[in-house]
Amino acid sequence: MNILLVEDDPSVAASVIDGLENEGFKVKHVSTGAAAITEAKTEKAELILLDLGLPDMDGQQVCRAIRTDVTTPIIILSARSEEVDRVLALEFGADDYMVKPFGMRELVARIRAVSRRSAAPDREVAIANQKIGPLSIDRRSQRVFVNSIEVALTPKEFDLLEYLASDPGAVYRRNDIMREVWDTDWYQTTKTVDAHIASLRKKLDHPDWIEAVRGVGFRLAVPSA
Repeated sequence: MNILLVEDDPSVAASVIDGLENEGFKVKHVSTGAAAITEAKTEKAELILLDLGLPDMDGQQVCRAIRTDVTTPIIILSARSEEVDRVLALEFGADDYMVKPFGMRELVARIRAVSRRSAAPDREVAIANQKIGPLSIDRRSQRVFVNSIEVALTPKEFDLLEYLASDPGAVYRRNDIMREVWDTDWYQTTKTVDAHIASLRKKLDHPDWIEAVRGVGFRLAVPSA
């Protein structure tokens, strides 16, 4: 797997590169946001590891800029441990978030988990192309349409929508969503779910597509209007 590492601290970069190359990954390293955006648009990287504290621009801006053009999975690596930073990064299109310092074994596990879900979700589905009212989900090509207009989703947003659509109307608990969609219980809070739900509602252009069930979780429904 080709990985793009965006990190301005030489010692951190050297440690990550050494650890990943020992696991068989190929790593290209850049130290600025501008270089990261340029590299990401070549689409050679299969996954991006992105630091937030870059010298020329904030990593969240970099994440958002990359997401306007490509859907390459992004894992944030940052010393910022506040919940608001994690939520914002996820809203800007990141697929995962790790707080420094972190262990190499966990990083490798996260990379593999994100890659599996971005490449081909392994949950069994009844049909490849599902229609729910004006919503159409093409699982084979990972494309989503509302009223025949394509909706651009990040890989994690598609995974979340696909999971909710596996049984429209059924209520899915937040912890179950974290386990099935993110393949982990790594947050002690489920705010990441809420952030992705909010993004999906906005992109689907109607808040009623995903209903919140107080104290339980969420369900997919067809808006009445």
